Amino acid sequence: MIWIKIASLMMFLAVSLGAFGAHMLRDKLTEHYLDVYKTAVMYHAIHALGLFVIAWLSIQLQDPKVNLAGIFLLSGIFLFSGSLYLLSTTGIKWLGAITPLGGLSFLIGWGLLLLCK
Repeated sequence: MIWIKIASLMMFLAVSLGAFGAHMLRDKLTEHYLDVYKTAVMYHAIHALGLFVIAWLSIQLQDPKVNLAGIFLLSGIFLFSGSLYLLSTTGIKWLGAITPLGGLSFLIGWGLLLLCK
């Protein structure tokens, strides 16, 4: 049940941040940084939907890799999308060094699901 709540919160935030970017940042960010922001929202939303898959699989399978995969997907949202949200709105370039860690977290999460029974 906790994964449904986490997934719902992550989708709520993805929609909210997407709307914020579309309405409040459109005229404030350069085209490049607006694209970076849009990438953050897209990956955030896709992986939040993935958390609903985790919620369903956690009920269907009794495999600890499912919960671990959820932790990695959630971490990926924070590291990948979070770093891009901050990079695009602050212009602090070193934040881009965090983004690949989020991508790696996403890959580990999906890889763990691949290994489930």
